Amino acid sequence: MAGRVAGEVGDANTPGGTPAPSPERDRLVTLPNLLSVLRLLLIPVFLWLVLGPRHDLVALGVLVLSGVTDYLDGYLARRLHQFSRLGRLLDPVADRLCILAVVVALALRDVVPWWVAVLLPLRDVMIGALVPLLRTRGYTTLPVHFLGKAATFSLLYAFPLLLLGHGEGSGPLLAKVFGWSFAIWGIALYWWAGLLYVWQVRRLLATTPPLRQRSTAGSRPEVASKRGGRRE
Repeated sequence: MAGRVAGEVGDANTPGGTPAPSPERDRLVTLPNLLSVLRLLLIPVFLWLVLGPRHDLVALGVLVLSGVTDYLDGYLARRLHQFSRLGRLLDPVADRLCILAVVVALALRDVVPWWVAVLLPLRDVMIGALVPLLRTRGYTTLPVHFLGKAATFSLLYAFPLLLLGHGEGSGPLLAKVFGWSFAIWGIALYWWAGLLYVWQVRRLLATTPPLRQRSTAGSRPEVASKRGGRRE
């Protein structure tokens, strides 16, 4: 969640904008982190339900529970001030793996076309390719943008509706219409957030010198020259 990255980019009270280590940020066992782990554990359960016995209603319940944990982990992190570096990593990883697993499972069931199953992970591949560039500036990631969370919520609404719409009758037809509405918006927002991330990385690369240059400049001995009795 966006709230879980608060204070991770920099701290004005520490040199160079590096966050000062604190027990709060370094805690591993927090309620938000446990919820993110639960969301990860629900992924194989969903896959088994959809691809094995095809208990679609139970699988829908698992998806709903996953969506609830996705909301609660960020809300509780802000409410309880339980921000952590592990949470900053777990939350987006859980989101991406959940979306990937669900869309692949639905493609295997012919609920969604394969171009959807390819388009979503392709955006994540694009984002992952930027990580080595971020590391040259001392970053591993950038703060989560609200567009990315909006895309995730749209897709988490879309998938259960599309699964419900995989049938005959007016009810499934209505679910399919709403499901595809959320899916189209979700895919568009997902890629919009990805392109925004690319623009943020490009701006960071243009305005922040590489770590190697900064360390060389910081370790260079100060050279003093005398000109007319003045030190420059």
